[in-house]
Amino acid sequence: MSENIITLTEATFDEVVNGNAAPVVVDFWAEWCGPCKMIAPILDEIATEQGDAVVITKLNVDENPSIAQRFGVMSIPTILVFRDGELDKKIVGAKGKSQMVEEMGL
Repeated sequence: MSENIITLTEATFDEVVNGNAAPVVVDFWAEWCGPCKMIAPILDEIATEQGDAVVITKLNVDENPSIAQRFGVMSIPTILVFRDGELDKKIVGAKGKSQMVEEMGL
């Protein structure tokens, strides 16, 4: 995983999501999820291109089930975009880079 992507846990989730002025993108994923692996390089590219304008994060749903449950994540990959600590967008399923950037509102 890229150094541009932050790994979240139940302990760090609220601090990272609420503590950033930039939009925070949370990728809910699991090791066994094929589509999750397909979008990982896309998220890495977005993180590199956007720099400090956006914070790209990943949260493993198998290791952090309470966060997934809190936001009603029923299938993965699911991407949530937070602005000012508030949920702004929910994207379910693998998408191409241009569609993902557009749906994230970046």
